[in-house]
Amino acid sequence: MTHAERNESDEVVGSAVVADDVPTGNTYDKYNTSNPIERRMMKGFFEHLDAFVDVTEPKRILEVGLGEGIVSERLRARFPDASIVGIDLADGELGAHWRSRGLAAAFADVEHLPFADDVFDLVVAIEVFEHFPDPGRALRELARVGSSHLVASVPFEPVWRIGNMVRGRYLSALGNTPGHVNHWTRGGFSRFVGGQWDVEDVASPLPWTMVRASTRR
Repeated sequence: MTHAERNESDEVVGSAVVADDVPTGNTYDKYNTSNPIERRMMKGFFEHLDAFVDVTEPKRILEVGLGEGIVSERLRARFPDASIVGIDLADGELGAHWRSRGLAAAFADVEHLPFADDVFDLVVAIEVFEHFPDPGRALRELARVGSSHLVASVPFEPVWRIGNMVRGRYLSALGNTPGHVNHWTRGGFSRFVGGQWDVEDVASPLPWTMVRASTRR
């Protein structure tokens, strides 16, 4: 990242601390899996993600749950002139991974975002709402800092849990993935997002639900 790019990112995040050594995320890299079935599913997922973000013309993007940085890298390739900031909970293990990709990162709690109102014209929340202790509060915070569009996805839990059980995983929890404390169907997640945003489109790249919404003014 150049000095100018870092200054631009600092301006976007305001009081947040931008740092390369505080990322967190899923250490299983599902985006680069070698499993042919999972690769086909991820291909469909990314096709829908690209279609949803391409209707926007963002200048400032926030990704919630930066993780491995794969989604932010994809956004950077599609919107090279946009300023992109990712947030996640503190976890030093992915620090070198983020530094090698030159991604701007901020340690932040999604339920108490250190950003001003209406800062980001695209907010992306991929595979994170199922983990939030208070998803409603998180959604309100994203609505506060967002000025235009939200693209969010969650596992379609009925299919997700069946798939886990077929593979013999998490049987004692009836297939529930550890850390998934919130569960939605397609309609349920659309209604949830619609509580704070105006839902424009809903897609079901198996086994996920993806929503594109716009801010409500």
